[in-house]
Amino acid sequence: MEFKIDKSWTLFLDRDGVINERIFGGYVNSTEEFIFLDKVPEAIRVFRTIFARIIVVTNQQGVAKGIVSKCSLQLVHKYMQEQLMEIGTHVDAIYFAPEFADDPNNTRKPKPDMALEAKIDFPEIDFSKSIMVGDTDSDIRFGKNLGMKTARIVTKEPIGVVADMNFISLQEMAIELTKEKN
Repeated sequence: MEFKIDKSWTLFLDRDGVINERIFGGYVNSTEEFIFLDKVPEAIRVFRTIFARIIVVTNQQGVAKGIVSKCSLQLVHKYMQEQLMEIGTHVDAIYFAPEFADDPNNTRKPKPDMALEAKIDFPEIDFSKSIMVGDTDSDIRFGKNLGMKTARIVTKEPIGVVADMNFISLQEMAIELTKEKN
């Protein structure tokens, strides 16, 4: 895995199943339901030393379904940032796609919309110097469609596309990338 990552690179992270526990068949609707996966805050702190930017991109059709309000979703994201700040780290931005999957105008992964929005906010982003980390086909296809390197967090979610790298957790990925830097 020789990508020669330096501080000009951007890390894109999916949320549910990568950063926090995914509720299969449901949605994280409150801060009480948002539970970091093991050692994720610490991994993000390590990633801050490796990458220029860390961006979260998350499909959230629970908003379109009326199960999660945009306000609740923003409170969950604020809570996530606060928890990260408590250990001296943060993500630079969080983008979400609130539409139904079958909405022809949706901005959901694997469509590039959230990454293109991030590039408007952070013009220095170079997708060829970016890694997309996810646990589903749509996450990996999102990265591949934009010319990013891809990393899969292996979960019980079946997947039909091959990622450039596979890890059991963000912590394992942080350890491996740190080894590469040394």
